[in-house]
Amino acid sequence: MATIPLKKDHDGARPAGWGRFMRQWGMFFRQFVKHPGMIGSVIPSTQALVDAMLDEVDWDRTRLFVEYGPGVGTFTQDILRRMHPDARLIAIDLNLDFVAYLEAELVDPRLRVVHGSAADVRRFIKEAGFSEADYILSGIPFSTLPDGVGPAICAETAAALRPGGAFLVYQYSAYVRRLLAPIFAQIAERTVWRNIPPCRIFRALRAEALAEAA
Repeated sequence: MATIPLKKDHDGARPAGWGRFMRQWGMFFRQFVKHPGMIGSVIPSTQALVDAMLDEVDWDRTRLFVEYGPGVGTFTQDILRRMHPDARLIAIDLNLDFVAYLEAELVDPRLRVVHGSAADVRRFIKEAGFSEADYILSGIPFSTLPDGVGPAICAETAAALRPGGAFLVYQYSAYVRRLLAPIFAQIAERTVWRNIPPCRIFRALRAEALAEAA
């Protein structure tokens, strides 16, 4: 498992685990207060949720992973630890504070943090030199998005995935399933109880046949 370098504090020392956690939580809480509709919970995801989302990824085959709404990097760090040395991660966030935070905290040439909408995922993938993604992960709270935005993101995500690729979604309601069902060939759902609050996770697969239709 790779080690993700963290940028040093001003005194030159590596940030202590507890101190870094408090900085993360403080940033997360401030952004939740400022933009509650853009963040699903006031408490960052637990390691149990991170593991449940990422343990089934085929890391040996993955060369491009995309993350929507990385926030303070709770999932981002684990993705980078698991990724192949030749793989790339594109992290897309509408919140400039989160973008700046990730760029300041994480040092990894495989990571590309971009400011923008998940609905533009195909453009970001092309700008990174790829044609499609193997996996796309999202914690965007779909139930609070403006009308039409959720369906647009799901449709663009399906188009951005390789045939057989997966859209991995964690949510605090089942709302997103109605957006996924018309687009994805297969959807698996379960609940991770070791999270505050308990969280639903979805794994939506792009049909192999879409490769021929495209």
